[in-house]
Amino acid sequence: MSASSETAPPAETIGAVPPAGAALPALPALPAGAVPSAGPVPPVEAVASGGSAPPFDVGRLEAYLRGLGLCRGPITLRRIGEGHSNLTYLVSDGECRVVVRRPPPPPIPPGGHDVVREARVQRALGDEPVPVPRILAVEESTAVIGAPFYVMAHVAGIVATTRTPPALDTPAGRRAVGEALVDTLAALHRVDHAAAGLGDFGRPSGDVTRHLRRFARIVDPDGHGLPGELGALLDWLVDDPPAPAAPAIVHGDFRLGNVMLAAGPPARLVAVLDWELATIGDPLRDVGYLLATYAVPGEPPHALTEMSAATLADGYPSRAELAARYAAATGTEVPDVDWYTAMALWKLAVLFEYQRRRVADGIGDAYYSRPGLVEGFLAAARPLTTGANL
Repeated sequence: MSASSETAPPAETIGAVPPAGAALPALPALPAGAVPSAGPVPPVEAVASGGSAPPFDVGRLEAYLRGLGLCRGPITLRRIGEGHSNLTYLVSDGECRVVVRRPPPPPIPPGGHDVVREARVQRALGDEPVPVPRILAVEESTAVIGAPFYVMAHVAGIVATTRTPPALDTPAGRRAVGEALVDTLAALHRVDHAAAGLGDFGRPSGDVTRHLRRFARIVDPDGHGLPGELGALLDWLVDDPPAPAAPAIVHGDFRLGNVMLAAGPPARLVAVLDWELATIGDPLRDVGYLLATYAVPGEPPHALTEMSAATLADGYPSRAELAARYAAATGTEVPDVDWYTAMALWKLAVLFEYQRRRVADGIGDAYYSRPGLVEGFLAAARPLTTGANL
């Protein structure tokens, strides 16, 4: 989920819970969490970005939301987000706004895009010091819109990618944004997952090794071996993996474009979004992924650092500073952070290769047909594997 601060003003971004203790505006006959918009909502056509119709019957969705008291009048839909993951829609009846999230059209890779699982972890974190969208409803059947989906509250905020929100766009403000980003990740990893009801949410034993095998199968289902540098980097990773950190809730896609910032100071996150890859496992996977997708000056960009180009500006912490701040906040040493960063880049290369093949087969998002996407991730990993024969 990402949209630049230039194109995603606060009134149009999605889904965080207000700070603890903040009162929601009263709306008779609406359940808690169905948050009214700040002022009238401009008319929006029920179309996805690019002008295509949503891949479901909008009338059925409207009836479902009416039945739960989440809307009153006819609804309009607007597709929000970067469009390469689960499909997310801002839904309005002219008075109230909610957000609906469902999987993309099939085929779906094994274990991917499980929105019911995604909603579960957000509900579990509702009382924890990690800002998450409030889940209003979960529909596990395909009867309403042809796929499972969930509904979450809409609250103002900014998803920033290429530019820091204007009120924070100073060296001090940018540093505070970067620190808030890693502080929130540390807070997530400090949550007692068993006490939060997520004791059975994952299989932490052997998490990293199993994770590598599972991702390899996405593009090598028959086990013939990955080609070229993609396979060589996997061999490097499995040859000498680090001892895992103590299990924690792992987000799986924690980066600048998947969090929502408050529009003004002090810099703070009001929501962490896109929990579809969450599990219980080695938390340093999240640290490596954050660093792999965090743009720094002087490096050739890849597809994910292009989406976080805001952090190229003066004031943002370096990757080393982020890692050190995380270690101090969690009491966890991170000596193998380069290995975890290389692992994250390999995973991204695998996922983009899978999507590239889908496009070649006439399905999927044409974005992934752009030349050089997979190679960009592999090139970013090379400095981290110095001395390896890749």
